[in-house]
Amino acid sequence: MRIGMFTDSYRPYTSGVVRSIETTARKLIEFGHEVYIFAPSYPVYEKESGVFRFASVRPPIYPEYPIALPFSLNISKTVKKLSLDVIHVHSPITMGLLGSLCAKRLDIPLVFTYHTMYDEYVHYLPFAREISRKAVLRLSTNFCNRCDLVITPTEVIRQIVADRIEPTVQAIPTGIEIEEFIAPDRLWLRREYGIAADVKILLHLGRLGKEKNVGFLLKAYGEISKKHPKTKLVIVGEGPERQALQEEALQMGLSDVLFAGKLSRRRVVDSFAGADLFVFASTTETQGLVLGEAKAAGVPTVAVKALGAAEMVTDGVDGFLTPLSLELFVARVDQLLADEGLRLAMAEKALQEAEKISSTTMAQRILLAYEEAAKKRKDVST
Repeated sequence: MRIGMFTDSYRPYTSGVVRSIETTARKLIEFGHEVYIFAPSYPVYEKESGVFRFASVRPPIYPEYPIALPFSLNISKTVKKLSLDVIHVHSPITMGLLGSLCAKRLDIPLVFTYHTMYDEYVHYLPFAREISRKAVLRLSTNFCNRCDLVITPTEVIRQIVADRIEPTVQAIPTGIEIEEFIAPDRLWLRREYGIAADVKILLHLGRLGKEKNVGFLLKAYGEISKKHPKTKLVIVGEGPERQALQEEALQMGLSDVLFAGKLSRRRVVDSFAGADLFVFASTTETQGLVLGEAKAAGVPTVAVKALGAAEMVTDGVDGFLTPLSLELFVARVDQLLADEGLRLAMAEKALQEAEKISSTTMAQRILLAYEEAAKKRKDVST
């Protein structure tokens, strides 16, 4: 198949969406398919074969996330020349709209992955929150109704989306590249930052935005470190809230919290592998790809039970899920720090559970979804 992916974020920007596109595209190419990516340009980016870049602007409210200008007199001609069998869009905004327009003009099956609960991100918009929320919901719903098939990363999100749109919705998680985690450098994190061998590492990895609820983790760590002084919270990632979170940590007397910033992919894998526990408090995730990656590294997770996270962690098996309660969250982390046998048993289960969502298996399911979308488009056309 020839597949065109339209996205509002791509390398060098890092996010779960970008990781999903990279992983899926890589596997599809391994299977012998052709994948073309249409994405924004960035101030600095590497030119890649099969990637078409569009001019973009940097919004003042979030300059790290350039917005593509989806204008090209030749886009329809380019897409037609590529003879795309399916267009797969990864957002309902600028590049997604361009992809849907091309699909309509050229009668190409249109698939959309609903990566994000868009109404949970309205705090980035300079309008009244409730007005913004309603407008964003309307936009995402209308966009879904243009598609032949919609994909969500988890079943819980599938149910939410399916209730308000017309097309078929399938739950297909982003796959985990298990092979990345076969031989990591488990000691890199300790060597790089001088963390002693007897200190337990609590790792969090993700973009530092308000919706990720990292402040909750700081409060939890403040309580955990009182009972377990030989622990260290390591936060990997960048984002608009980093400075505020660092200041909050200092105000709480948590100067030992390590903000590692953005790391290379290799060092991200090494960080997962070097952690003792993964901690996660976001309540807005459609999947929480990092939860699957923690499994692949054999690291148990303590996470707030919300949306996609509730499907990525099996409570009591490969980690614990808790309500959004500081007391209960701290208690579960405490339990795993105090019981090494339980922690190791959950680590083993995490490795086993990761195999169920391998990138190979998920890419095969994506291909079946493309075939279904093509059939639906053909049925409508005839």
